[in-house]
Amino acid sequence: MSDILDRINEPNDIKNIEPEEYSLLAKEIRRFLVDRISKTGGHLASNLGVVELTMAMHLCLDLPKDKIVWDVGHQSYTHKILTGRKDMFMTLRKYGGLSGFPKCSESCCDSFNTGHSSTSISAALGLAKARELKKEDSTVFAVIGDGALSGGMAYEALNNAARLKSNLVIVLNDNNMSISENVGGMATYLGKIRTNTKYLGLKDGVEGVLKKVPMVGDFMIDRIKKSKDSIKRLVIPGMLFEDMGLTYIGPIDGHNMEQLVTAFRAAKQMKEAVIVHVVTKKGKGYRQAELNPPKFHGVDPFDIKSGKSKKEKNYQTYTDYFSEALVELAKEDERIVAITAAMPSGTGLTQFQEKYKSRFFDVGIAEEHAVTFAAGLAAGGLKPVVAIYSTFLQRAYDQILHDVCISNLPVIFAIDRAGIVGSDGDTHQGIFDISFLSSIPNLTIMAPKNGQELKEMLRYGVNYDGPIAIRYPRGESYNGLEEFHSPIEYSKSEIIYQEKEIALLAVGSMVQTAVDVREELKKLGHSVTLINARFIAPIDEDDIATIASTHNVVVTLEENVLNGGYGQAISHIYSKKHLNESNLLTIALPNEFLPHGDCDILKAQNEIDAQSIVQRIQSQI
Repeated sequence: MSDILDRINEPNDIKNIEPEEYSLLAKEIRRFLVDRISKTGGHLASNLGVVELTMAMHLCLDLPKDKIVWDVGHQSYTHKILTGRKDMFMTLRKYGGLSGFPKCSESCCDSFNTGHSSTSISAALGLAKARELKKEDSTVFAVIGDGALSGGMAYEALNNAARLKSNLVIVLNDNNMSISENVGGMATYLGKIRTNTKYLGLKDGVEGVLKKVPMVGDFMIDRIKKSKDSIKRLVIPGMLFEDMGLTYIGPIDGHNMEQLVTAFRAAKQMKEAVIVHVVTKKGKGYRQAELNPPKFHGVDPFDIKSGKSKKEKNYQTYTDYFSEALVELAKEDERIVAITAAMPSGTGLTQFQEKYKSRFFDVGIAEEHAVTFAAGLAAGGLKPVVAIYSTFLQRAYDQILHDVCISNLPVIFAIDRAGIVGSDGDTHQGIFDISFLSSIPNLTIMAPKNGQELKEMLRYGVNYDGPIAIRYPRGESYNGLEEFHSPIEYSKSEIIYQEKEIALLAVGSMVQTAVDVREELKKLGHSVTLINARFIAPIDEDDIATIASTHNVVVTLEENVLNGGYGQAISHIYSKKHLNESNLLTIALPNEFLPHGDCDILKAQNEIDAQSIVQRIQSQI
């Protein structure tokens, strides 16, 4: 570690660094990030792009009194370094270690917990109004990317922020990317601002706007005019943001410390909401990430020289099976269209996009719109497949209920990353979808035992006349039990091994765990039936009654929280049919938010691993 970074160990230590050392410090931070993330994995490209931006904010703010709200938050690594957490980076995203996102419990310099997009302006506006009502003296910054600005919530917040009569600084970090390249009207609009040379001159009205800044306005005007880097392009009135009632400053070179500090100090002085438009390069300073930002958005440990992952992928994921199946089905049925919310690669839609470009829709970070857009497509006679991670589907609950299910429209929800996802932590765990979906009438919910069954369920969904959700986990597909592939029948489970005494009724990813549980119980001399639930909703109640009457113990297994889950649905059937509930054992996750960490550790900690389940069954017998 270099001398300069060694001198930063507490919040605000950066203020002791000389200005001529800023560029060297930025290089050291980038080397530090590449070195550490190459060993731990994490979000790299986004963090490399905001090094100078973060440094400039820290120079202009007094933390923790002043507040920074990071949209999503995966780009807050430099912020963590500058607030005394650099020695924790070897524990990044590990169980009990440093979170990859802002966490108020981790540092008082993290002012708001974030993990999803388009939330920062709303939260920062709330902090600003609280400051105003409490008559406190502090500055609030919200950092939002141009990708997150495609989310409707950001516009709702901007609309409300225009009424603010005290200071709020909204930093628009514009790198022309979310995870993949941005799409839509806002992306086009920002692109015009970035590239149109007419914005590079000092526009009429610049001096008038800057003179609104008390005490320092004249100084700022003089500084702008003299800047060798054409900082004179600051403050362009009459644009979209200005028309909304917000003061706009930009575009600023997001890697030029002088421009950034000057703009932030000016913005801090205004008694209103101010947008500072900062143009950055995602992946800056590490050539591999600059050339392929999407690949280096979130990475496993990798070789720095080549950029290649140290985890060789020689297997198929559930997402791979989904991708293959959708392309095959789309060849057969021209009604099939695919929708993603800014994640074509992560959800496995890249191949579909290449083959069926006119039938592929990336709506940007706008899950609510994605679902209602799909409802419109279905109402128009098409078969839309909406591929969204479980954690992000939460954002579109009303649209699923109101726009899809009330009208019983044939929309297929491909719910990726269902269950424990690991390193991204509590904001990204997919452990609530069974609970929030199973209460919705008309919605059929399924879960496959392996990758091959996922393909079969997708085909079933395409031919089903109504809304259907298929949930499947992150990572390597389970390839066991492929010899068991009985036809899918509506609401029916699949009996894999028929015995007696103990019945294991497993949902999706938990079938693999149930196989291990059954093997251990067999070694202990028990007779064990293994059932693949297949359908989470609806459930054939007569089948459950039969299972309950022919076994001494029935065990439900799911990778979802207990409340509102599959096990509680089975318990309700027991109560309704007056079955012996004392013989029912429900294995599910606790009704808690799970931290970040290795999936196997989290499963063991929460007693849904095979060993814990065997012990719980033995205590039940």
